[in-house]
Amino acid sequence: MSKPKIVAYLKPTCGWSQGVRAVLRKYDLPFEDRDIINDPLQRQEMIEKTGQMLSPCVEINGHMLPDISGEEVEAWMLANNVVTPNDRVPEAPINQPCAHEMPQFSPLNFTRK
Repeated sequence: MSKPKIVAYLKPTCGWSQGVRAVLRKYDLPFEDRDIINDPLQRQEMIEKTGQMLSPCVEINGHMLPDISGEEVEAWMLANNVVTPNDRVPEAPINQPCAHEMPQFSPLNFTRK
């Protein structure tokens, strides 16, 4: 199976972006990691290609997967025979938001008044 051409528009520290990287590494796939935070031209290119501003976005052999998690990238690659299943464990969670997007829990108070 030949290696696909992959361009990933990612944030440096975002949980979703780390999940995409983890999936691509799980399958030993080379990819272009385009930093959309520190390189405005990469962000603009992503927006022009996808028509939207949300990330991560992953282009695999010319097919764009916009606003996608690592879990969704893996499912798409398996369904489209880009990769074959393997038992390797990803190096990071593949379906986790950025830290600032995590739900904030507050303690519940069950006292009666």
